[in-house]
Amino acid sequence: MARRSQRSGKRAGHRRGRYVKRGNGRPQKRKTESASMGLEENKILTLLAVEGRPMALSEIKDSLGVTRRAGKVLTSQLASLCREELLTLTRQGHYELSESGQLTTGIISMNPRGFGFVTPREVEAEGRDAGQDIFIPPGNLETAMHGDRVLVRCFSSRRKERREGRVVAVLSRATNRLVGVFSKTSRNAGQVVPEDDRYPFTVRVSGKDIGPTDNGDAVVVEFTSLIAGSNQPIGRIVEILGDPDSLVVQTEMTIRSRGLPNRFSPAVEEEVSRLDGKITMHKDRLDLREIPHVTIDGETARDFDDAVAVEVVNGGYRLYVSIADVSHYVRIGTALDREAYQRGTSVYFPNMVVPMLPERLSNDLCSLVPEEDRYAFTAILDFNAHGKRVGQTFHKSIIRSFHRLTYTKVKQVLVDHDESLVAELSAILPALKTMAELAGHLEKMRQNRGSIGFEIPEAAIEIDEQGQIADIKVQSRNMAHKLIEEFMLAANEAVAESLAKKKIPTLYRIHEEPEAQKVESFCEFAESLGLRLPSGQKDPVWFGKVLELSVGTPKEYVISNLLLRAMQQARYSPDNAGHFGLAAPFYTHFTSPIRRYPDLMVHRVLVHLLSAKKGLTSAKGKEKKQSSLVEAGTFLSQRERAAEEAEREVREKMKVRFMAERIGQVFDGIIAGVTSFGLFVELFDTSISGAIAMTDLTDDYYSYDDKNHRLVGRLSKQVLQLGDVVQVQVASVEVHRRRINFTLEKKIG
Repeated sequence: MARRSQRSGKRAGHRRGRYVKRGNGRPQKRKTESASMGLEENKILTLLAVEGRPMALSEIKDSLGVTRRAGKVLTSQLASLCREELLTLTRQGHYELSESGQLTTGIISMNPRGFGFVTPREVEAEGRDAGQDIFIPPGNLETAMHGDRVLVRCFSSRRKERREGRVVAVLSRATNRLVGVFSKTSRNAGQVVPEDDRYPFTVRVSGKDIGPTDNGDAVVVEFTSLIAGSNQPIGRIVEILGDPDSLVVQTEMTIRSRGLPNRFSPAVEEEVSRLDGKITMHKDRLDLREIPHVTIDGETARDFDDAVAVEVVNGGYRLYVSIADVSHYVRIGTALDREAYQRGTSVYFPNMVVPMLPERLSNDLCSLVPEEDRYAFTAILDFNAHGKRVGQTFHKSIIRSFHRLTYTKVKQVLVDHDESLVAELSAILPALKTMAELAGHLEKMRQNRGSIGFEIPEAAIEIDEQGQIADIKVQSRNMAHKLIEEFMLAANEAVAESLAKKKIPTLYRIHEEPEAQKVESFCEFAESLGLRLPSGQKDPVWFGKVLELSVGTPKEYVISNLLLRAMQQARYSPDNAGHFGLAAPFYTHFTSPIRRYPDLMVHRVLVHLLSAKKGLTSAKGKEKKQSSLVEAGTFLSQRERAAEEAEREVREKMKVRFMAERIGQVFDGIIAGVTSFGLFVELFDTSISGAIAMTDLTDDYYSYDDKNHRLVGRLSKQVLQLGDVVQVQVASVEVHRRRINFTLEKKIG
């Protein structure tokens, strides 16, 4: 079948008038004529892809501007595309893209070496899976650039594990702007080198399009001309960011390159200025101002969206989890609501924040600051003496935070028993001890059901008053972090379970089971490290047992990371698939509406529930609601991933600048990756990663043992394996390429 399609495609190519040399080698007249009439097959395929629906012949003619004279040529082309199984003719006589798998749409991700991969649309929402990506060779890209949505035609690949294809058309641009560094090439001309090396070209600018830009400035350049096959587009500079060595400018470069909305529109600012900041008790709210709520956050936190309190009730516990009532201020359909949805989430950088909501809301009206009345949404959860939830109610409320506590202070009081702090917080000390008791019970209950307890160190980047990096060090989680985490998890589960049992449409935070192939790959890795894996079903309990095998050993970090990579990405969906990692049958996000739009959506659903408005009554209305939730879940999952990628990029920029000042220094770390071209080492004190090139292992000739994930010295027989502890020296740092190069000092142990 495939060979017949290819042969018919070649014959159809003659009929469609492709460039075919005959006799004198000149293109036939039919090609020239059809080209002038705009009847290229790509235009037909692109039209149907953009429309996303079946189209009649007359509609296609009108959309392409086909003349009566060219109508027969168009009909012939459509028939040929149907024979090639690229199009399907429906019973109603309409043409649509075929489901044969030859055509697909998706987002293209470029490699600095000039080729790309397309993630098919159907797998975008679940996160990227390299096994389903389509390889696009350099010559098949047309004008596609990194991040563009493209229409791709697939064909057989020499590499059986991956499909290949060519870009038929760019359906939508990810951006018409790039961020880079300007350099002059002549008196009145210059070029912009993109900061992101996935754009393997420079942008030419000249004359008035340069403006007052200085040589070496970080800039935003807008394309004015894009030509297929050209390695130097033409553009104009639309924004000058400044010195690219500045941390602030580096962060702004990421904000621009990632397309993060960093300014609120005048309409939003005007709406926010008109918000009433007065707190008034209404009959639909519960007065909880006498309940001794406290907030517990990091030292540098500015927005406090959750407050907690615990009471001893009937031999058990009553937990109050009060969340800022953002829905009171952000009304559906307003400019403020539309802007918050498009942002999806706040983005947190070490030196600044791109908030989902304007500062008046996030740091004032919706922030649960101490000694101020605030509108809230409260989950009141009752637990027995062992931490099992036995009841829950939800209320719109007014609360008043008694104290603004930090994780450090709570630890110093409950764990370190700091005398001065104990005296200072004596009034709430009994309540803090009760909180710790309940949190301990909740953690034990969660672990017993199989919740996977990943403990992967994270680096905290400290910025000084001058905006420079003061230090980078691994941030330890103490019992206060875990206390708040347990309370937030409990509230999220209670809300999700209540909505699910009442069959009320909402967004859940789901985490599906890992794919069997990825788990099998992990098992091979783990066994190569000497771990004797437990038998049985690969459920959350099994994963927890695997983690326990490496606790307290150097391999703990590697095993945790490998297990995490085997997991699917958590995402938002109206279909309650449960949360595999937490071993929770019901889970949603309810506790952070200041910084996450899905939480705001859940609050609104609860408001309707409490006011007895149980959603749309007709089946058609419910179907429409479900459809819109699917769309919202996909979009908001994408916004979350975009925020995470931006945060990771800025952190990597700061890490390389930090290490650039430590060339020659020696550090201890763990081998976190082994490849045929060298090792990847992560440092213990900072969680900063760097590479040791195979060519820099000069003490011996090393062979790569891919099965056991190690390098073996041919003469010394020294083994350098995943999980080994080593001492390395910082050899060099390539700041703009974000690469840290180590040399091996010695293997430890």
